[in-house]
This record gives sequence, C-alpha cells and structure tokens, in this order.
Amino acid sequence: MKTIAIVGRPNVGKSTLFNRLSGENQAITDNISGVTRDRIYNTCEWNGKEFNVIDTGGFVKNSNDVFEAEIRDQVQIAIEEADAIIFLVDTTTGITDLDVEIADLLRKSKKTVFLVVNKADNFERLLSANEFWSLGFENTLFLSAITGSGTGELLDAVTEFIGEEVISDTEAKVYPKIAVVGQPNVGKSSFINALIGNKRNIVTDIAGTTRDSTHTLYEKFGKEFQIIDTAGIRKKNKVFEDLEFYSVLRAIRSIEDADVVIVMIDAKMGLESQDMSIIDLATKRKKGIVILINKWDLIEKETNTAKEIEANIKKKLGQFSDIPILFVSVLNMQRIYKAIELALDVYERRQQKFPTSELNDFILEAINKIPHPAYRGIYIKIKYVSQVPKHYPAFAFFCNYPEEIKSNYKNFLENQLRSHYDLSGIPISIYFRKK
Repeated sequence: MKTIAIVGRPNVGKSTLFNRLSGENQAITDNISGVTRDRIYNTCEWNGKEFNVIDTGGFVKNSNDVFEAEIRDQVQIAIEEADAIIFLVDTTTGITDLDVEIADLLRKSKKTVFLVVNKADNFERLLSANEFWSLGFENTLFLSAITGSGTGELLDAVTEFIGEEVISDTEAKVYPKIAVVGQPNVGKSSFINALIGNKRNIVTDIAGTTRDSTHTLYEKFGKEFQIIDTAGIRKKNKVFEDLEFYSVLRAIRSIEDADVVIVMIDAKMGLESQDMSIIDLATKRKKGIVILINKWDLIEKETNTAKEIEANIKKKLGQFSDIPILFVSVLNMQRIYKAIELALDVYERRQQKFPTSELNDFILEAINKIPHPAYRGIYIKIKYVSQVPKHYPAFAFFCNYPEEIKSNYKNFLENQLRSHYDLSGIPISIYFRKK
C-alpha cells in the first residue's frame, strides 16, 4: 500500500486536510504553529483504493526552536520515505520564502508531488491561488480543507497515482511472511540474527541503525518462511531521525508486506503507546499478531510476574486482546524458536476455512439463546452465516435489518466465534447483509 505524506510550513491546514482525508478528527488543529509534533497516520479509501496518509509537523527551515527543529527533521524523513508528497500551501498568504524552500527540497527528492493550494473557498481566493503555478509543479490542485470542496479532485489524482502500483515477485511468493516490528532498540535485528545463525542485519547500540525493509528466506529444521526486518548500514553521523516517527514509517512498510506481525516489546519499558499504535495498525490490516516481551532476563521475577504482566497487557489491548504473548531473551536464545512456532501457528489459523453447516449449527444456537434486542418493536432475525472469501477469517451474517445491529451484539458474535474456533492472534471481520 502506498504512503502519502502531507508536508508544508506551519499553519497552512495540514492537520485539517489529514482529518478530511482520513474521515476522523484524529489530528489536533489550532492556529498556533507547531501543534502537530507527534506523527499521526491513518488510512484513506477512495474509489475502492486505499493508501496510508501521514500528517507531519510544520516545516521551519534552520530554526533553533527545539520543536521546530524536530518537525523539520521529521518532514525530511517523510520526504525520503513516503511514496508521494502532498505539498500544502495557503492562498491567503500567497507564496512565501518558506514555500519556495520546501518546493526546492521536494524537486530534488524526485518524488511525485501534489501541490495543493488550501483555503481556496471563494472566487477571489481561487483567482489569487493561480500564482502557485509559478512553483512549477504539474500536479497543482485547489481546495478548501475545512469545507471539503476540491478534495474529490485531490483524491482522484492520488488514486490514479496508486493505480500504477505493481505487485513485485517478492510479494507473489507463497512463503509465509513474518514481520518483526517494534520500537527502536528493542532487539529486532538481534532476534533475526539469532534465528538465522549469522549477522544478516547490522546490530549496534545506536537506535535506528536498521533502515530499509528486507526479506530473508529461512529454510531450516523443516520450516520455510520469509522473515521481514529493516536492514542496511547507516553511518552514525547520518542517524539524525526522530526515531519514533521513523519507527512508525518502518512498521507501516513491514506490516503491509507481512502475513503475521511479531511485535517486540522491551520488558523493562512495558507496553507503550507506540506499541499500541503498531498493534492497532496490524489489527486494522487484519494481519496475524504475536507479542514478544524481550529482555526477560533483565527482569526480577516472582512467582506470578509473567501472569501479571500478561494480564496487564491484555487489559490495555481492549476489545482485541486474544493475542499470544511470549516472554523471550534474545541475548540468551531463550524461547526464540518457540516465537517462530507461535507465528507459524497464527499463520495457519489465518488460513482457516470453516464449513458453512458447522458454522451455522453453533452460531445460530448461540443467537437463539441470546437474540438481538428488538428494534422499534420488530425482531431482528439473523437467518444464517457464511465465511467471506478473503485472505483472513471474515464472516457475513444475513438478517432482516443489518443496519440496526448494535456494536455490542457484534462483539458478542465475535466472542462466540473465538470461543468455538481457535482464532488466537487473528483479527476477524464481521459483516451484516440484507436477507
């Protein structure tokens, strides 16, 4: 899936456009420059096509302000790592020196750039917006992020760009693909090196050493799969990134390639918001998930330490907590092969096909015992269920009022499926259709 980054100087409406494209009010908006400091990402769907969209902070060149300097670094990473750039400018202020500097930087990147002139919400502003053609970008569009006018044309242009995406030979391989993701310096590359028995990936104490996504074929002990990590030598004086932002971009790329995602967590740090973001991303993509708690050898343990930590993690995970959790020590080679066995088990569960007759026998019995509450005096009746042909478990429930099914009843049905079938580590989808 392509990744599109929104960049521009402060206060041109990047977060407003991000919220418009993603359909959620996820990014905080304010008229104070520098509000967007943490990187925000989501998905956008248009005309049956999906892409990742990333909201970046406002670009301020050569600033000594700590937040503006951080924003500047993160924008540079976005330009380097994204597939295409939405360069947002403001028609009410016209072309500024900063706009020109960003335009020069983008032209040097050789990336596809959509120059988007924001706040063109009346005829007078639309007329003055034409001066931005002088920046020399072929893909120049005009819109108002706050009202939504013109966003359709932008989405058409972006999805046309996405349409050029071609499935590579690596993506066509039939091997199970397992991605190892997590925050910087939790031991991902060390885990893969220990697993394959050589120093395939560079390991240092510098967080962020690992760079580009690579696929390594594992063929040992009767098991065959691709292990996905980010590898590549990066000179120390070039490791200038904001690591949290880069780890998100890296996770997005690895997760998109994978069938199963191993989320590695530092036992001393515990489950943090960044880890939750990665798990949430894998869940939305319907990837299999395994959680590894690494550096377990550094933790002082009592009788129930592992159980307490596991219970705390599952509590934080919320609705989808049916995820295998394993405590490992990569340094001591403790349970690293068990981790792969767990991931391959999740891969097999993700391929399951469920006989329609068996599916209906147990689920309809559960529905009869606890039926859906009546809607305006009319009983909602689920007639039957069938598996939807997708690359992960998905189920269609056929009923008389599909739009009136409550979310808590949907959760009830998912819990019934999980209690009857082994779906540990597998996000599933449930659809309701008119019968």
